[in-house]
This record gives sequence, structure tokens and C-alpha cells, in this order.
Amino acid sequence: MEVTLTDISPEVQRAKQRFGIAGNSAVLIAAIQRAVQVAPIDLSVLVTGESGTGKEFFPQIIHAYSARKHSRYIAVNCGAIPEGTIDSELFGHEKGAFTGAVASRKGYFEEADGGTIFLDEVAELPLTTQARLLRVLESGEFIRVGSSEVQKTNIRVVAATNVDMLKAVAEGKFREDLYYRLSTVMISVPPLRDRGNDVALLARKFSADFAERYRMPQITFDDTARRLLMQYRWPGNVRQLKNVVEQAALFEAGRTLSSSDLEPYLPSSSAVYTPAVTEAHHNYGHERDMLFNMIFRLQSELDSLRREVDHLRTSAPATPPLVEAIEAPAVETETAIVAPAVAQPTSTHLVPYSSTTAIAAMQPHSAPQVATLEETEKETIRRSLRKNDGRRKATAKELNISERTLYRKIKEYGLDD
Repeated sequence: MEVTLTDISPEVQRAKQRFGIAGNSAVLIAAIQRAVQVAPIDLSVLVTGESGTGKEFFPQIIHAYSARKHSRYIAVNCGAIPEGTIDSELFGHEKGAFTGAVASRKGYFEEADGGTIFLDEVAELPLTTQARLLRVLESGEFIRVGSSEVQKTNIRVVAATNVDMLKAVAEGKFREDLYYRLSTVMISVPPLRDRGNDVALLARKFSADFAERYRMPQITFDDTARRLLMQYRWPGNVRQLKNVVEQAALFEAGRTLSSSDLEPYLPSSSAVYTPAVTEAHHNYGHERDMLFNMIFRLQSELDSLRREVDHLRTSAPATPPLVEAIEAPAVETETAIVAPAVAQPTSTHLVPYSSTTAIAAMQPHSAPQVATLEETEKETIRRSLRKNDGRRKATAKELNISERTLYRKIKEYGLDD
């Protein structure tokens, strides 16, 4: 449903003009109206909506219509900052706090004191950083990395996410107390497919902007093309629409496009919307499966090795004159350190083996001890860290997992030392 210009308040109309927001759908106008109303009240705001809907405009509106408009506005993409440095980026650090910290540095919360900070993709924050953020929201206090001095900041936080936050809370990926503290006021940005005639309006705007910027004849759309634009699901929302229009404006300059002209620029799956897995939605299930498969392969190798040793022990003479343990070097693969296969005996009384596990298995009346999955995983990570002299980037590469997963496993198994 659309609203007429007479139904739009002057504040909302000015906000649309100031930030170049095109569209008259009721859901969009309601979202802008909510941002304008909450702006003067110093509350935390959580902006939700799918990727590409234009969530970044709403914290700008809130800052521009608040009492903080003359102070700094800083936008931070939480998903683009590595876990190991995000605390330093947000809260600052002291000289020598970590390798490479050659001087003290202010963080974003200190730089934006008195103003507004926009935390985009806030659901990507690590749990330890979430605890620090909660303290800032509740008391305005924070501590630089490597410091023990508590500092104060007067700041307003506006956050945004395209993640189902309640689901993230239920899965333990986001703190419940922080969620309720951030979502004092919530603004839901509608997806493009729910904005009705705004699709055609935006398409005209993007084609006109492209023609003006590059001094090319403008493309237009006939009724069939407009219907196609309206029927498409737009999984990438406004960002995708702009991309499609600019491609058509380049290759079809000056033409009036029909639906058949427009179809080559739209994915063939237009009738069925299947959201792509983006970095913002990234989960570590695949990497966890790879790690577990690697551990299972290692466990299988060990079990096979034990069976061969047991066979050699039972088939050897009762009182062998000589028993030697020949330790062969381990063979390193991309994913794990795998013990080599048992060599063939060089004599009737020689029993070679390359692991202390085999020595334990050769003791009489001793049953083979099967390590648990957690113990095997911990030992695998420990060996790889030792081999790479503690370099976590090299260790993560060797184990074929992300650094974030490795950091979490190191902390979980107490391998920090």
C-alpha cells in the first residue's frame, strides 16, 4: 500500500529528501517515521532487515535529528573486523598491549564520545566483546586493551543486523541481556518485495542517476518490464535492483525495455527465492564437520595400528630373544598428523612400531585404551601448534579450519600456553 504526499509528515519528507530515500510505500514511511520520532530520545536502537534493504540510512537519520548531531557519527562493520583485533578497534589499546601495538590508540567508543556509533552486523560480535559492549551501554564505562584504568564515554549506540536475533540468543551465539539492552527501540526495514510500486520508482531513479553520471541516454521501462520488476522476489533487495538497472542502462542505453529485454539481466530463479549464504550468516558447521572427519580418520588409523600390533604380539614366540621398538617419523598431511603404517618385521623376533601407544598395547593383560573424541581433537590441535611454533594462522591453515574456530578451540581446551 502506498501513501500520498499529504499523508507524509513534513519531518519524514525532509528526511527522505536529505538522505535520497525513494519510495512511498506505507511500510517504508512507517519505518522512517519511527526513526524520526525516536531520534530526540537518547535510547539504544536496533535496526533489523534483510541484506541490501538500506538499513544504513536509519542510524544516519537518528543521528541527524538528535541532540548529538553536531558530534561525531562513526559507522563500524562488526563482521569485517577480525576477532583478535575487534576489542582494540572498539575500545582502544595501550602501548605494548600486544605485538604491533607500538603506541597507544583510541578506540571508536572514545573517538565518538558525545556522538553516535553505528554497529552494523552486530550479531557477528564475539561473546567476550558483547560483554564489554553491555558494560558500555549500562554504565558508559570501558577499559582499553592492556590497561586497568576505567574510562567513561557518553555515546549513543544504534545497531543493525540481518540475523534472527531471538534465534541467535536461543543458540547461545548472542547474549540475551545485550539483546534486550540494544533493542530498547526496534525499527524493521521492509524488504523490497513488500514495497509495491516502490520497485518501479527506484528503477526509474537508478536509470536517471546512471544516465546523468555517465552522460548516456536514459533507459525506460514499458508496462511488461514494470510488471516483471514488480513480480521478481529481489533476494538482494535494493542493492540488487540497482545492480540490474545499471547493467541494463549500460548495454541498452536510450531504449525502452520490455520484459523480454529485461529477463537476461535477472537470475533464472526469479520465481523461487532461495537466500544465499553470506558471510554475515556464516556458521562453522562445515568446518566442524571437517575437523571431526579428520579426527575420525586419525582414530581409525590408530585402531588399525593397534589391531596389527596385537596380531604381531600374539603370533610372536612366547619368549622372544629380542624385541625392539623402531620409531619411524610421522607423516604429515594437510589435515592431521598420521602415524605411518607398521613396517614388515626384519626378522622373526623383531616387532617394529612407531608409537608409544603400541608399546602400551604390547603389555600383557592390557586392553587398548580408545581416546575420546575431545581428547583426540585436543591432542591434534596441540601437536599442530607445537609444530608451527604456536603460530595460529599457520596452524589453522594446516588443520583446514578458520582462525576464529581455532581460537575458540584453543580457549575451550586450555591450550593458550
